[in-house]
Amino acid sequence: MATPLNLTSNVFFFIFTAALLYIAYTIPGLHPPPAPHRQTSLVFYVHDYFSGEGDATATTVAGSSGAASSILQFGTIAAVDDPVTEGPSPESREIGRAQGIYVNSQLNGKALHMVFSVIFTDGEYKGSTLEIQGADVFGMKEREFSVVSGTGYFRFVKGYGVMETEFMDLANLRGILKLNVTVKHY
Repeated sequence: MATPLNLTSNVFFFIFTAALLYIAYTIPGLHPPPAPHRQTSLVFYVHDYFSGEGDATATTVAGSSGAASSILQFGTIAAVDDPVTEGPSPESREIGRAQGIYVNSQLNGKALHMVFSVIFTDGEYKGSTLEIQGADVFGMKEREFSVVSGTGYFRFVKGYGVMETEFMDLANLRGILKLNVTVKHY
């Protein structure tokens, strides 16, 4: 029959284990340093067209008047699949698509909550995405939003962006938005 360890052996074992753990966590070089973060800054343009012959890229899907609701009315939801280009001109090289949802979330109709993915289809970041979320109070010159996630080159990303209206035709619900994005990632 085995004999139980005495109190002295248990105390020695506890002190020895604690000392070993202390040494393992305090000596540099025993554990690898954290991976360095990279910072990437991007500027691109989103062409948001709620009207047009053959080039509309956004449509309302629900609202107080059903799908015929205007995006300028509180409670209206829109689906978007907007071109993303290198420059503000509609003829600029397309580098991706902005796909997602806008919800008019301000009672006076002057702000959207946006949730969309920027899917890069060409250029340096082809095959990668950025996930964007935030408020778009479109009466303001500059609006800040969050970059909450990403894939590919932008895996484990976090960051922010500043949106400016480059062009707006409110009567026809057509706009070009400049997005200046800064993200940190591995």
